[in-house]
Parts: sequence; C-alpha cells; structure tokens
Amino acid sequence: LEQREQPFVLAIRSNEKLWAVLNDHLGQHAASRLAACLPAQAWRRLSAGAGSKGERVYDWARLRLTRLQQPPWDHWLLVRRSRTDPKDLDYYVVFGPDRTSLATLARVAGRRWAIEECFEVAKQEVGLADYEIRSWHGWYRHITLAMLALAFLAGMRVRLNAASRQKGGPANPLSSRLQHRRDPPSHQRPPTRRWPRAGPPL
Repeated sequence: LEQREQPFVLAIRSNEKLWAVLNDHLGQHAASRLAACLPAQAWRRLSAGAGSKGERVYDWARLRLTRLQQPPWDHWLLVRRSRTDPKDLDYYVVFGPDRTSLATLARVAGRRWAIEECFEVAKQEVGLADYEIRSWHGWYRHITLAMLALAFLAGMRVRLNAASRQKGGPANPLSSRLQHRRDPPSHQRPPTRRWPRAGPPL
C-alpha cells in the first residue's frame, strides 16, 4: 500500500513493536509504551463519527513513527482512549499525507464500525456466512454474489426512499429492515439451510 501511495489506518495490538524516537533514543518500542509517554497536551477530544446514540467521542493522540517515508507522506501511531476509562486504549498505525489532521484520522478510524455493520447486515439479509465449501473458488463465488445482492438491496433502498419522499409518504419498509433488523429469538428462527458436506468440491 505504501509503494502504491495508498493511505491506510490499521488497527494493531498494544504490544506491536514500532520504530520511533523515545527519550531521544531511536528503536523499536511497544505501542502501549509509546502511548504511555504521550504528554497531556497531545490528547484531543474528537468524534469518530455519528452512532446510533449520537456522536462517538473519544480522546485521540498521535505520535510520529520513524520509517522510510518520503514527503508528502508520513507514518503515525494513532491512539484512541475512552473518556470513561483511561486504561481502555486502542492503537492504529497510520500512513497518509503529512498534512493530515488528527480530526481526519479519528474520522477514518471510526469508519471501522460502519464496515462491521455492513458485514452484519450482509449476514442477516443475504446469507453472507451461510456456506460450507471446500475450495477458495467456491468461497469467492459465494462472497461475491452475496455482496452483489447486498449492493442491489442498498441501491433499491435509496431509490424507493427517494420516490417515497417525493410522494410525501413514509420511508420504505425495506430501509428500516436493512438498518434495524435484529435476529429473532432462537425459538422463532427457521432452520438454517446448509450445503451438503458430501460431494465433489466446487
């Protein structure tokens, strides 16, 4: 990604070793140790994006990492801290334009929830996880068709809602079902249909 000059925000573990200058010493240090050395003025309270209960606000800070980057690109360790529990930290390695603001990095890191929600909806609506296969090609076909079906439903939702608003009516039920559907109780769930285990691979 770096060779292609493709910016990214990558979640990492607290013990991930990163090249950085700490106490005037260049070396590999754990992400948690680097975060512990950040001064108080490095932290800013920023939103990671809107959630179901409003803006998702956390404390954020970043530290420049030492890598073979060339202007106008740079690397950082991005740290997210809970407002209610200062010991609850999350860590990210970031590659992007050197003028990227901390607020922008927080917004990009916050898109993780939207991606996870997309996969959850795909599992519920188009059976993304309902497969039993024996080959990579079979898995790839299933995932591709499932995501294509989800994209079709999302497009239909936009079109139906737009038409409904033009007529002054309520939002189409498909929209609410895609956004707010939850699994029914276990005694109400229909049996999951699985592909047979026997037979030749796809």
